[in-house]
Amino acid sequence: MAQEIHLIAPGGVEQLRLAEREIGPPGAGEVRLRQDAIGVNFIDIYHRIGLYPLPHLPAVPGVEGAGVVEAVGEGVTSVVPGDRVAYVGAPVGGYASERLLPAARVVRLPDGIDTRTAAAAMARGLTAHMLLHRVFPVRPGTIVLVHAGAGGLGQMLSGWAKRLGAVVIATVGSEAKIEVARQAGADHVLLHGDPGLEAAVKQLAGGVGVDVAYDGIGGTMLRRTLGCVRPFGVVASLGQVAGPIPPVAVEDLGPRRSISFSRPSVMAYANEADAYPLAAAAVFDVIAAGLCVRVGAEFPLAAAAEAQAALEAGRTTGSILLIP
Repeated sequence: MAQEIHLIAPGGVEQLRLAEREIGPPGAGEVRLRQDAIGVNFIDIYHRIGLYPLPHLPAVPGVEGAGVVEAVGEGVTSVVPGDRVAYVGAPVGGYASERLLPAARVVRLPDGIDTRTAAAAMARGLTAHMLLHRVFPVRPGTIVLVHAGAGGLGQMLSGWAKRLGAVVIATVGSEAKIEVARQAGADHVLLHGDPGLEAAVKQLAGGVGVDVAYDGIGGTMLRRTLGCVRPFGVVASLGQVAGPIPPVAVEDLGPRRSISFSRPSVMAYANEADAYPLAAAAVFDVIAAGLCVRVGAEFPLAAAAEAQAALEAGRTTGSILLIP
């Protein structure tokens, strides 16, 4: 019997319940995966609270994990039983000790990358690749602003941008997280609650603003982020940890400011059949080359509610894993 975490209804973490279910054999084009580790992400929280409603409840949340292939269905030739694999993206259902997945969703892990690291890196790594290569191609000398620089995505984004030659300005929520962001690769670290944030960022960015800003905080922070970007710069809005984002008028983006606004989705990026395996391979390559993937906390699968509460409250740095 597989253990699963079921989301019973939209709401708080009390809506997450441990259950058991028999996982049948994989169908045509599917694999059955025994999971070693499962990534916990803000999209899981958005699913739980109903911001991004799941089509049917009860449902198993989770979009990221890694483990070992136990069986393959008819027509599957890309992997074989015993292969170590990882995944990110639809279908949702990652909070489980075992699960079925389309074979096209799993990617084989290279030697030297363990399943724990892969589970911590897939969603954040694919997001970083999307931001650094698709949304705004980062080059040597590009000045980037990374909000939540001590979080799992923030650390990976800062470290990868630095490897591409960027100047990285990061923000964090507390003094205790400043050194974490510096160690991840940030050249400058600011407190995102500082009322003088926009002026400080512009001063560090030559007086005109950064080339691209990555805002996963949302809420009222987005309007402040727009004030940190140079003319013809780019703002990428990734989430809304701080709450719903107030409407942004087109007039706020130009013509005086001439800012480009992007609302990219890693789920959409993972659904691009051609881009997905190439982006995953790039994530594995940069990790093998030395990019650090930090796991900030691990919880038993049965403690998924506690893991989500810790992430939601900002009590962790780095990635969070569930271990079946």
